[in-house]
Amino acid sequence: MQRAERLLDLIQGLRRRRRPVTAETLASELDVSVRTVYRDIAALLRQGVPVRGEAGIGYVLDAGFDLPPLMFSPDEIEAVLVGMRWLSERADPTLARAAEDVVAKVAAVLPPHLRPILLDGALFAPAYCKDAIVDQVDAAAIRAAIRTGRKLEITYRDEASNESQRVIWPIGMTFFDRVRVVIAWCELRQAFRHFRTDRIAVLLAREERYPARRADLFRRWQKEEQEAAARRAMEQRTPATVQ
Repeated sequence: MQRAERLLDLIQGLRRRRRPVTAETLASELDVSVRTVYRDIAALLRQGVPVRGEAGIGYVLDAGFDLPPLMFSPDEIEAVLVGMRWLSERADPTLARAAEDVVAKVAAVLPPHLRPILLDGALFAPAYCKDAIVDQVDAAAIRAAIRTGRKLEITYRDEASNESQRVIWPIGMTFFDRVRVVIAWCELRQAFRHFRTDRIAVLLAREERYPARRADLFRRWQKEEQEAAARRAMEQRTPATVQ
């Protein structure tokens, strides 16, 4: 690998992370020595690239720094292709249409020798056209509430079709093969809950923002999920008491 290419890969390795990354990790990714990473970091600093950190602790690229657009590699093109094909089958209509637009925009900037990888790609995602689950509400409104940190007022039907009225603080959405699930704080239960989008019968987007940062709520949810998973694993390892 030429040095200029390695420096670009080093910047990309820093850019994809929000937290400091050690020289050892970067060296492993680039298949070079730690000493080489230290020299390359010093070279980037001399060129004015805003890398913060120090040896033994880790490095992070300051927010706001960017490079001129770089061409996609074949692997990156295939990653875009599979991701967009997957979304086009599982996302709400607005997001599915956006996925098609992404493919068109990427294709427009690809050189001719790379364009067939995207437009005639041989990597696919399963299609569930006949038995696809249909939402009763516009899931795009849910995604908008997640982005803006606004409350949603919903009528929710459980598995037995029992209805309940909820005010939720949506913080994320998980895409499964057949369904989409909203991760939210539920004011009724005063706890994090998961809501399938196809079971939301009525949805009203409020102007009111919820009184917490979405990132903080998401970290709390992740911690609770990890603790619950650890408890389940412990219960599975603990032998049942013989009566």
